[in-house]
Formats: sequence, C-alpha cells, structure tokens
Amino acid sequence: MGEAAPLVSVPEAVVPPGGGAEWYLGADKAKLRAALFSPDKPGRGSVILSPGRSEPIEKYFEVVGDLNARGFTVLVHDWRGQGLSARAFTDRMPGHARGWRPFLSDYKAMITAFEARMPKPWIAVGHSMGGGLTALALAEGEARFAAAVLSAPMLGLNLGRRSPASVALLAGTMSLFGRAGAYAAPPVDPLAETFDTNVLTHDATRYERFHIQLRAEPHLKISGPTFGWLRFAIMLCARVRTSRRIDTLPIPLVIVAAGEEKLCSNTASRAVAERAPKGRYVEVPGAFHEILMETDDKRAVFWDEFDKVAAAL
Repeated sequence: MGEAAPLVSVPEAVVPPGGGAEWYLGADKAKLRAALFSPDKPGRGSVILSPGRSEPIEKYFEVVGDLNARGFTVLVHDWRGQGLSARAFTDRMPGHARGWRPFLSDYKAMITAFEARMPKPWIAVGHSMGGGLTALALAEGEARFAAAVLSAPMLGLNLGRRSPASVALLAGTMSLFGRAGAYAAPPVDPLAETFDTNVLTHDATRYERFHIQLRAEPHLKISGPTFGWLRFAIMLCARVRTSRRIDTLPIPLVIVAAGEEKLCSNTASRAVAERAPKGRYVEVPGAFHEILMETDDKRAVFWDEFDKVAAAL
C-alpha cells in the first residue's frame, strides 16, 4: 500500500467506509491522489471511476456509495492538475494540461499500483473529461476492462459559433508563443457561481454539497481552462474520433448523454457509440451535463444502463 493521503469529510458528504486515499506517482514522478473503497460484501468486480475537469474525489462520495452498495470495489482518482494531485503551477487555480499522454501515463501507473486489490471484472466509468480520457485509453489499447459506461463524455466540445479547427489554431498559436498557461477565458472562482445560472445540474442539494466541500478545503478548487488545456481537449477528441480501435472494440461501450447538454457534443458521443461493435448511446431527457449529480429520476437512467451492463458480465 502507498502512503496515506487525506480526504475531506463534511457532514453533508462523509468519507465512505471501507477504504481511503493514497498517494501514487505518475509516470513523471508527479504526486497524485487516488482512493480505493471496498464494499461490505465484495465479489462483483471493480469500477475505475474517473471524474471530469475540476472534479475531486470527494465530489463522488455518493457515487462510490452507490457502487459499493452494488457489490463493487471502487477506485476513484484526482487527475493531475486538480483535486489534491500535483498541479502545473504555483497558482493552483488554472485548469491546465500539457497534452494527453501524461494523463494516460498516470492512468496506467494508477491501475498498476492498485490492480492487485481490485477484483475482476473491471468496469470503467468516466464523466466528461474523465469519460473522454477513458475512451482515449481504450482507443490507445487499454485492454483490461470488461466494459465501459461513460457519463456525458468529452468526445467533442460545444464551441458555439467557433469551429474546432479555429479554436485548435488559436490554442496552438498561444501555446507556440509561450501562452499555453494563460486562461482561455476570464477566470471565475467556482464558489462565486450560483445554482440559478448553472448548466451542470438541476439538483440544488447536490450542487450546494460540492460548494460546501470546496469551502471546507479551498485547495480542491480550480478555475477555468488554459489555452494548453483547450488544445489538449481538442486533440483528445480528434484522436478518439480517428482511432481505428474503436471500430473493433470488443467490450460493451455505453455512452449516457445529457438531453440538455451545454458543454460537450452529443453528436460526437453518438458517433463514437455507433462505431463500437457493442456500443450503445442513451440520452437522459431534461438532464444537464453532470448526470451523476442530477436529480434522482435522471440519475436513475444512468444507473439502469450501468446495471444492465454489470448484470451481463
């Protein structure tokens, strides 16, 4: 076992029983955080749970409990650059990335560090950026999973009137001239955002719960993306889109998309699901982007899809 790492517990979201967090080293020796939780009666396998951009382990305590209750061991982690994992700059707030390779190297290192404690079969669950990176790991040849169920994965970006090519050119140019670490839009403190204007969830209690966690540990906070992150995101989406491995993926790949998605492209998600031989695309009517943090009726659609996949393994 690795060195113990802290977890933030508040009355509204206590640390799940049956495990804890540890530090592990990424491929470039970056100090990263992951947490493993075992159910009371293990035996159904394990879930590797990968959060989206800006989301720490703590935000997924409820989801960990849902999976433990189903009999799954759960490994959930902070991607580099967020949560309590190593960040790129002394200023912790910019959401930065230096390409997709470091993320996949970290992912592989994490699985290697914990795999002896994770009973099989393994199911990959990822949300948003975590879903996109999970799809990319599969596209790049990760073959240890029995299935993948993705929530509103980042397989394409909603860029408004801008084309991906124009945004890629801008982000690439800024990076070329040493501005990769600059914010791509004016930074915003996440605690300054309000429920009434959010495009993530219709559930006020779950929305506020995450703000309580951020107030309890400000080091969990992260602001907007940099040009470097934007370039990474576009490259990730393009690499999955052009991957030939998706066309021959041997495992079930279920993509659960949000009916009222504002951030990622449902068209891109549908296209990836339709290419996979065992792919399935499902939209949750009325849901905002964070399906797993949505109201119970909308979350139930995701869990129904997950349960069908798990039952077939």
